Amino acid sequence: MKQLSIIIITYNRPDDLGILLRNITEQQQASELLEEVIIINNASTADYSPIEQFIETHPEIPFRYQYSQENLGVARGRNLGIVQAKAALLVTIDDDAWFRDKDALVQIVDAFHSTYLTSHHTGILCFKVLYASTGQMQVNAFPHKQFEAYKDKAQFLAPYYIGCGHAIRKEVYDNAGVYPEDFFYGMEEYDLTYRALDKGYTIAYTADIVVLHNESPLGRTPLMMKMKMLWINKSKVAYRYLPLRYFISTAAMWSFEFLQKSGWNWGEWWKGWIAILQIPGKEKRQPLHAAARKYLKAVKARLWY
Repeated sequence: MKQLSIIIITYNRPDDLGILLRNITEQQQASELLEEVIIINNASTADYSPIEQFIETHPEIPFRYQYSQENLGVARGRNLGIVQAKAALLVTIDDDAWFRDKDALVQIVDAFHSTYLTSHHTGILCFKVLYASTGQMQVNAFPHKQFEAYKDKAQFLAPYYIGCGHAIRKEVYDNAGVYPEDFFYGMEEYDLTYRALDKGYTIAYTADIVVLHNESPLGRTPLMMKMKMLWINKSKVAYRYLPLRYFISTAAMWSFEFLQKSGWNWGEWWKGWIAILQIPGKEKRQPLHAAARKYLKAVKARLWY
């Protein structure tokens, strides 16, 4: 029974994407489990002809490759794939990542049918992410801020999920909506997290499904404009769903993060604050219901920033 759709957003990484697609073809029961593998090319300028040739040589895998003339960003790119997906479970994985084990797809299906996930009404499943080069856990791809306390747990209920590798029930998107299209880059997972929690779903982490991420343990140097988007978007999320004190603390603390990461770019800092001060006049507040707030408290979510 075809239970999985995979959604991949790619931008100028044909070599990494080639590794991922080969990895998918080598998955156990891939042709039986996969409804489709939707690949959205976000207006890349790199040569993807080897990718197209690879897809042609693997008709047993339902690859669907699309080139977008516009760079849709992460959120809109994923949304394009989500609205097309037909399976009950939608797997999203970064184009520079791949599954460590050949039975990952089987494990994803089994996890959603497990007692742990069904008893907790889990709608979103987070995978374990390791650096491909070292095998070490990627801290900023771990779905809990208390890393030391949770890193060795086989499974737990999480306060949020990470975009690098995860699976979401199609019904979550149907009931909670897709990603916010005003977010070009960053924090779109937090926005969907709160809407999913408000609809009664939980988020679970499993260490059994492992993704290898081809990112340096030193991280990537974020571009100044990306840092500003992270700051503004996280502030929007806090304003939309959390008590106002968290909007104030998030905006303030991320402003210091922006200054540090941008090399003390005071001009863009002021522009960022202008955008943030406009949030209350532009955004509609959608405060979380009591059940969602109780869940966040129970899983020890960090809400201040």
